[in-house]
Amino acid sequence: MIKHYMLRGAFAAMLGLPTFAMAALPVIEVYKSASCGCCSEWIKHLEANGFTVRAKNVEMPAQYRKLAGIPDALGSCHTGLVNGYAIEGHVPASDIKQLLREKPKAKGLAVPAMPMGSPGMEGPRKDAYDVLLVKNNGSTAVYKHYQ
Repeated sequence: MIKHYMLRGAFAAMLGLPTFAMAALPVIEVYKSASCGCCSEWIKHLEANGFTVRAKNVEMPAQYRKLAGIPDALGSCHTGLVNGYAIEGHVPASDIKQLLREKPKAKGLAVPAMPMGSPGMEGPRKDAYDVLLVKNNGSTAVYKHYQ
């Protein structure tokens, strides 16, 4: 009897892909306002990049930011939770994947406010912004800078 993992590995080999490329990404739970369109666009960005998203419309998304330990000064319009990390605001999927690979000791990532040009905030203007690593003590470091 052929096991499922053997089939997956054989399929990956036929495509010339390493087996780990077939691994599923974890589910991201997103807490957002029902009326926020940019949150929905960010969710589409995550899904287009391989994540499964469980979106939950809540009356006060900021409560979830607080529960996750993200300082209000780093707030945006939605909070995601994935594998023990908080994802605040319009963080690119590639940075979330990097965070999950590296597994730093931190609360998570944040893109404060809603910078134009970040995922979900695409438009005619593209502002520079930073993705911040939120450390366990609440301090931050630039994780990635976007021009």
